Amino acid sequence: MFTQPTPYPDVNVVLLRLLTEAQAVLGEAFVGLYLYGSLSSGDFDPHRSDIDFVVVTSDMLPDETIQQLAALHDRLAASGLKWAAKLEGTYITQAALRRYNSADGPFPGINEGRFYIAHHQSDWIIQRHILREYGAVLAGPPPHTLIDPVQPDDIRRAVRGILREWWQPMLNEPSQFRSTEYQAYAVLTMCRALHALDSGTVVSKPVAARWAQTTLDGRWHALIDFALLWQPGDEVDHFEEMVEIIRYTVSMAIV
Repeated sequence: MFTQPTPYPDVNVVLLRLLTEAQAVLGEAFVGLYLYGSLSSGDFDPHRSDIDFVVVTSDMLPDETIQQLAALHDRLAASGLKWAAKLEGTYITQAALRRYNSADGPFPGINEGRFYIAHHQSDWIIQRHILREYGAVLAGPPPHTLIDPVQPDDIRRAVRGILREWWQPMLNEPSQFRSTEYQAYAVLTMCRALHALDSGTVVSKPVAARWAQTTLDGRWHALIDFALLWQPGDEVDHFEEMVEIIRYTVSMAIV
């Protein structure tokens, strides 16, 4: 029976729709639906957060079922539901969820309104940890029964890989990320990466930012304040400082 999984009625409406339609499409292949990210950590911000979800299936899905899932997300996008455009998630088999293997998949997913099929990157080492430790159950068994513990050094290796493979190349052409929304996102992401490298665990972006304010050099404090407080419509530019904190964080990954 579906209970209200979040304190946000509009979010619950879209989650109930997702759950009902995913179960109808997947039938006996449906294992569970879970939330991770800010909705499970308690740091959800209605002005800037996404709805991060994972649907677990019993096996790889045939092409016909994947097409039905694509149609499901097209219907949600056209539904007019407030949070439908903020759904970001993946459909993954129970066996592949157990532990990360880059060869597993590819898996269907939805991101920024685009339905796609792709292999999971190394960031899914981190996502597994978050889902296992903090995931919220909408339907299915507890996530810790589906996922092996993720070790601290595995988290550190994953963070180093993301910083080297994704963020370091961005430093070659950072001007594409001029928006203040992206600047705030990048700063908070760097705080979380630095916290993970230090602790071998993953916390929410706001928690990591508050840690960074008590740990990092004072030159970053105003920048972190900006990132924590940013709301749509705020246009104070911190582009140069954003580039510098990315550069600093990447340097921590290659020492």
